[in-house]
Amino acid sequence: MAKYEQLVPRFLKYVKTETRSDENSTTIPSTQTQVEFAKELAAELKEIGLDNVRISKKSGYVFATLPSNIDKPVKKVGFISHMDTADFNAHNVNPQIWENYDGESDIKLDEEGKYVLSPKDFPNLKNYKGQTLITTDGSTLLGADDKTGVAEIMTAMDYLVHHPEIKHGEIEVGIGPDEEIGTGADNFDVDDFGADIAYTVDGGPLGELEYETFNAAQAKITFVGKDVHPATAKGVMINAIKLAEEFDAQLPAHEIPAETEGREGFYHVLSMNGTVDHAEMTYIIRDHDRQKFEERKQLVKDIAAKMNANYDEPRVIVDMKDQYYNMREVIEKDMTVVDIAKQAMENLDITPDIYPVRGGTDGSKISFMGIPTPNLFAGAENMHARYEFTSVEVMEKATDVILEIVRLVAGK
Repeated sequence: MAKYEQLVPRFLKYVKTETRSDENSTTIPSTQTQVEFAKELAAELKEIGLDNVRISKKSGYVFATLPSNIDKPVKKVGFISHMDTADFNAHNVNPQIWENYDGESDIKLDEEGKYVLSPKDFPNLKNYKGQTLITTDGSTLLGADDKTGVAEIMTAMDYLVHHPEIKHGEIEVGIGPDEEIGTGADNFDVDDFGADIAYTVDGGPLGELEYETFNAAQAKITFVGKDVHPATAKGVMINAIKLAEEFDAQLPAHEIPAETEGREGFYHVLSMNGTVDHAEMTYIIRDHDRQKFEERKQLVKDIAAKMNANYDEPRVIVDMKDQYYNMREVIEKDMTVVDIAKQAMENLDITPDIYPVRGGTDGSKISFMGIPTPNLFAGAENMHARYEFTSVEVMEKATDVILEIVRLVAGK
């Protein structure tokens, strides 16, 4: 019998519930499906036995508290995950279970064999020999990012309620919307949540422990052209599409995601559309180093200013906003929250894998709001698309880590 009987059933139930976020929405949460899922999670938390279960009107987060069962003051620890899934088909998710995977074979996701999860393309599969994998059927993403984390936190709380012999301080739970569109933690209510330290359970493979993220910005560039008939265009036409090409050509050609790694930053064009009269490009700008990050943003502004100097009115308009910052700036001032997680993994014979994240988590913003919040592994691999999968064994170990952190904090 599995230690956590409800872990996999919970996960399978969650991923079958569509909760994709929408960056074009102006509501909080951004989609009604997340609103409904939040209600379901709140009801489940009440059923498990947690106190003060509520859905924040400010942020859309589901918050709940597991009261302390010890008579001494210790830090209040929080565990956070997100309910939304990424920008890929998430309707009618049909998870498939593959027991005792041999670490070598191709996994045919669909009957026709159009979509194959193969170690040739995904060498990470070799790490899962003998384990039980959960995959998609090739037509959707899985939603393991981050419904693994949701299932693990819920299961850990359920386990603690049914095992009062495990001593713990007050524990706060937060399950939020819209992480995938970068706005989920914008309205996070630190005072309402109430934790002293916290962890997002939103990482990938076994052992991931992350407290260093990118600094991140988004730049929307508008190019204003002048469209006239090509026959009489000489000296008059200004082609907005050509302006966009000219702008992009002035960015460092090799500082793109496909040619960078580790702490190397980049410019990444996400979208481009336009006509001769009007064009738009959207970039994301990333760097772990704050000074280099600011220099990258300045280069974008400088290119626009240089191009505009050639015209009698602005033709290149930059709308840029910061998205999140490297949480290391906050966490390195007191590494206790990282040390506890590291010790928890080592106590469970899990080797911590600490490295700079080429991305961000809700913990990036929450750390700057006053709660140090590094990120723990949850088990998702190949996130955000049809080849996403997770391991049951890794999910179980992630749940173990949550419980061990709770135990360690109670002993402080």
